[in-house]
Amino acid sequence: MGENRRVPPTSLDDAAPTSAPRPRTTRTARAVEPDAALAAAVDLARAAAEEDAEPGTVGEHLGATVEGERLLTHSFASLAAGYRGWRWAVTVARAPRARHVTVCEVVLLPGAGAVLAPVWLPWQDRIAPGDLGPADVLAYRADDPYLAPGYTATDEDDEDHQQLWELGLGRVRVLSLEGRNAAADRWYLGDRGPTGEEALHATAPCSTCGYFVQVSGGLRRAFGICANEWSPSDARVVSADHGCGAHSETDVETPAAEPLPEPILDETGMEAVALPRETTREPAPDAATTEPAAEAAEADATEQETPEAQPSDAGA
Repeated sequence: MGENRRVPPTSLDDAAPTSAPRPRTTRTARAVEPDAALAAAVDLARAAAEEDAEPGTVGEHLGATVEGERLLTHSFASLAAGYRGWRWAVTVARAPRARHVTVCEVVLLPGAGAVLAPVWLPWQDRIAPGDLGPADVLAYRADDPYLAPGYTATDEDDEDHQQLWELGLGRVRVLSLEGRNAAADRWYLGDRGPTGEEALHATAPCSTCGYFVQVSGGLRRAFGICANEWSPSDARVVSADHGCGAHSETDVETPAAEPLPEPILDETGMEAVALPRETTREPAPDAATTEPAAEAAEADATEQETPEAQPSDAGA
């Protein structure tokens, strides 16, 4: 079959080239000009700000901002101590076909260089690792990315969780893959990893130590628990390439004892030594000898008090 011939145009409309439709242009909103009466009400706005502020704390007029039709806000600098960079904002308005200007609101707003308090965060978002005390309790996080439903198996070593869950013995949530990777990075890059100060001075890794107890699950290839009471990492999770000086298979060279010469008695020299003076104490009297002596002294005193009998003069 041959090519189809071009059909000639049958009207002027068909012969005229078709022009693309003109895109619609959106009308730009016309800027609202400030109302003359509202812009001139500076004294009214200042009086309203001074009524709410402390005496002498309303500064110079900073300008006016059009909020809408017949709605305008006057700004005044704040001179109050502790409010540097703040401004008093007084909004004034005028009703249609009215000449009287009224005050809508008076507020103290922060400016670009204002001193502001930090953004408030809830306690569960503000707390950091290590801040939890013995009596503190964390809030429940339903969308914790580090946890997954208990019936979800993260790897082959965790397949038993699904079976236990079906029997009603499993946990509601278990560690997710993201949580496990985050814990592995935190442990490996911490002071119990290969870059810790102890590991840099160690002569053998923890993977060859008899006190290294591997953890279960997918982390057993890289981490374990130290069970050596002499190690500074005792009862802590350590990486397999961590190390310390308490390795079970390392030893130190013990220097041989050097023979000592025979002792030499030096009789030619003399060294003065100051000794404390000895104090002699009299022995305490015995109770057995004290009692007879007391009785004898009492008898002598009695004889001295009794008068001796004189001879009678009957024979004289």
